[in-house]
Amino acid sequence: MRVLSVHHWEDWRAGLDELCRVAPLRIVLTFDPVCHGDQWVIRDYVPEIGVLDAIRTSFDDVVDHLDAEVTVLPLTREFTDGALGAFWCRPHAYLEPEIRSHMSGFAQVDPSVVERAMGRLADDLRTGSWDRRYADLVDSPTFDTGFRLLVSRS
Repeated sequence: MRVLSVHHWEDWRAGLDELCRVAPLRIVLTFDPVCHGDQWVIRDYVPEIGVLDAIRTSFDDVVDHLDAEVTVLPLTREFTDGALGAFWCRPHAYLEPEIRSHMSGFAQVDPSVVERAMGRLADDLRTGSWDRRYADLVDSPTFDTGFRLLVSRS
């Protein structure tokens, strides 16, 4: 089982080949960078994370390499894991450095870029601009942040 790590591997093919060699059932929790990059926090505040996602391992290549079944995993409002998309409906959480410190996307972007982006987010929250822009999220029970469950069997 792999959880949100394939995009960090230097040689993802070798890693997946080893996973296939040792496990007849492979379960990989990953994300589709296309959907991941369309999250409001990335698209509108820290697009530099989306740039990193675009040069990572292709989601389709991983799916093809594993010959995997794909299940979309939308996040609920109560999702508490510290993954980047976890706070899609709780934007104030992104303002907390401790919360961001557990998200590799933020860690890989220049800190000054992140600080400027969080300053814009804080301003938008203070003025109500964020609430107006993302009013459709207020009543949404789930949101697709790009998380995908891949299942592959020998």
